[in-house]
Amino acid sequence: MSSSKTSSKPKLRSAEWFGTADKNGFMYRSWMKNQGIPDHEFQGKPIIGICNTWSELTPCNAHFRKIADHVKKGVLEAGGYPVEFPVFSNGESNLRPTAMFTRNLASMDVEEAIRGNPIDAVVLLVGCDKTTPALLMGAASCDIPTIVVTGGPMLNGKQEGRDIGSGTVVWRLSEEVKAGKISMHDFMAAEAGMSRSAGTCNTMGTASTMACMAESLGVSLPHNAAIPAVDSRRYVLAHLSGNRIVEMVDEDLRLSKVLTRGAFENAIRTNAAIGGSTNAVIHLKAIAGRIGVDLALDDWTRIGRGTPTLVDLQPSGRFLMEEFYYAGGLPAVLRRLGEADRLPNKDALTVNGKTLWDNVVEAPQYNDEVIRPLDNPLVEDGGMCVLHGNLAPKGAVLKPSAATPELMTHRGRAVVFEDFDDYKARINDPDLDVDADSVLVMKHCGPRGYHGMAEVGNMGLPAKLLEQGVTDMVRISDARMSGTAYGTVVLHVAPEAAAGGPLAAVRNGDWVELDAYAGKLHLDIDDEELQARLAEHDPTQASRQIASSGGYRQLYIEHVLQADEGCDFDFLVGCRGADVPRHSH
Repeated sequence: MSSSKTSSKPKLRSAEWFGTADKNGFMYRSWMKNQGIPDHEFQGKPIIGICNTWSELTPCNAHFRKIADHVKKGVLEAGGYPVEFPVFSNGESNLRPTAMFTRNLASMDVEEAIRGNPIDAVVLLVGCDKTTPALLMGAASCDIPTIVVTGGPMLNGKQEGRDIGSGTVVWRLSEEVKAGKISMHDFMAAEAGMSRSAGTCNTMGTASTMACMAESLGVSLPHNAAIPAVDSRRYVLAHLSGNRIVEMVDEDLRLSKVLTRGAFENAIRTNAAIGGSTNAVIHLKAIAGRIGVDLALDDWTRIGRGTPTLVDLQPSGRFLMEEFYYAGGLPAVLRRLGEADRLPNKDALTVNGKTLWDNVVEAPQYNDEVIRPLDNPLVEDGGMCVLHGNLAPKGAVLKPSAATPELMTHRGRAVVFEDFDDYKARINDPDLDVDADSVLVMKHCGPRGYHGMAEVGNMGLPAKLLEQGVTDMVRISDARMSGTAYGTVVLHVAPEAAAGGPLAAVRNGDWVELDAYAGKLHLDIDDEELQARLAEHDPTQASRQIASSGGYRQLYIEHVLQADEGCDFDFLVGCRGADVPRHSH
């Protein structure tokens, strides 16, 4: 290597800790050496942090110790030195009330761990739903070279010789039990076969969606999103990511050079093509806010609408993530979009130093049933529907690929539940005044009202209607829903009821109009009546009661932004960089 090229390398952050011959350098090196690290590892090598969300309480990420070992091999091979560190693991499957409640907490953990430690770059080990946005948010606020390695989806679930999707099958079978179509024994028999290997949900739920978002944003190597968790190629990708992150330090390829406006536009278009989770709307906004990209809710209409859904995966379609990978994975989808001039920014830079289009222009496509051609899509227009109107002044969202086409335009009487507890208490009451044309409305389940905005928006239908053969209804709330769920479900209504939003004013019997194609969500009362009702409502009562317990809950309620703003904390928005005040021992 020439001396001119060597001199052009950026100065290592870690040198501020390990590169001096004074008292501080002595102490930093000496403490690290108690782990058996030889002196030459501190001599000008990039120190690569491996940010690990491994936890036995996060089963999706329970295999990450092995993945981390393969990343380390890659780092060492490329001439760097790896240091693994843990951060808060906010797994969706066990954590109450929802992992969304601790997404921002985990991002704070990541940000301060990166900024405060002697690392020159970071590999983010992500998998379960909120670990991907949380780690990217934290890293974006520091803006050092960063690469994402996902844990991968689990193998296809099995029940009675058929493939079943993790998460999605729960919603379907639980409705069938209530409808009397299957026995409780049949329901419980599916439990063991649903999750039969390491990895995240094998449907296009939030975990798989966010893995695809990371790849389409350019922050991971190609094929990262879909390789099954137990496939040996997952470990090869981890190894190669370890190689690449060392090169990124030499190139000063920081996150801000990858997470550009163009990258986010590519991700929005990709979400429509894969039938991705509504949760991506919130998470991409939060990540963009940290890196300083202005991303608005209406960008989903401008960029995403008109994009066909090509990936035939549950919950929108038939197949699972194994088939998606074997059919060509996300590179095959991006190639099809690009060949049809549907990829907004082909020249967006990715972490391997190439453009997104360079990475996928020759991507193989093996199965036109799983990844459909544009002239035979699963859904003609799969772009996320952003809704506005007097019921959602700041917007709401609906996922068209998971909805019933006949319900995308609908007018019905509201059946109102004041909160999730009210819903649970009354939904199966035989005397509930509800029919198939009714619109189920649930309040106080947004970021403040149900601290964390739990995934309860896809309300189960009344048992008496299920018994009549009803399979879908229009549902409206300020909550989220799992990416594994389906139905004509309006979510993320903003402002939420607990923040004084108009949702709080809806009463039983009110007429509600949905026109997803026109982006309209309307409560059929005049403005004067709406304002009079809101004047009678104290939106802060529920949140004050929760916040009075103090601790993180109070911090959350006092500082969380609304859904249209990404539900980040107001004081976390923005890129603060990696500089840290020097400390002298």
